[in-house]
Amino acid sequence: MSTKRFAVRSAALTAACGITALLGAAPAFAHVSAQPGEAAKGGHAKVAFRVPNERPNASTVQIKVTFPEDQPLSSVRTKPMPGWTAQVERVQIAPVQVAGSEVREAVRSITWTAQPGNRIGPNEFNEFEATLGALPDNVDSFAMPTTQTYDNGEVVNWDQPTPPNGEEPEHPAPTLKLVEDAEGGHSHGGAEEQPAAAGAGDDTARWLGGAGLLVGALGVGIGAGALARSRNAAPTGKDES
Repeated sequence: MSTKRFAVRSAALTAACGITALLGAAPAFAHVSAQPGEAAKGGHAKVAFRVPNERPNASTVQIKVTFPEDQPLSSVRTKPMPGWTAQVERVQIAPVQVAGSEVREAVRSITWTAQPGNRIGPNEFNEFEATLGALPDNVDSFAMPTTQTYDNGEVVNWDQPTPPNGEEPEHPAPTLKLVEDAEGGHSHGGAEEQPAAAGAGDDTARWLGGAGLLVGALGVGIGAGALARSRNAAPTGKDES
């Protein structure tokens, strides 16, 4: 094989490896999700519902998060968001014990609606924050089916559970993984503690994305350098291929 052909093939292979690494490192942000992805059992947690706009020709104008009836929440506080209104629906239920307390009224849903002139446009996302509690202490996950409404009338349901094999469905419901409190008690200060976990997850995603970009750039640069050297090298003999 000639030096020139070897350099060209090396450049192509290196660039392809860089692109593959970049694609593999890119996080999946193409669906509504709950950030951070876990919280302490029986405690209160600050949750941000991250909502990307998936349509190139329509904007998101309403988000409705519904909470399971068999895992009732007694308390929800929403963070004010300029340009959006938040409506919390509460319902009376038969008395049940949740995290050691009797619950007679449960939060059924939160609906965020865009005011005139506001929306989540194409290639944009937004986060809707709320503090939830008390979370169940007898299950390992807490799914919150969500509907996303666009200004063209389309409604997308994010309500599919993740199967036991862990493979993500097409429209997964935002879900919190519930874990035992590391300090041995239920956390009631989740609003202050959770942002650190969220930041760690975002930092990891950014690090992975940056690493992918760096590998891709190095691959292209190395390949281009090898090709340039092969063109500038003086011939040393016949083609050995």
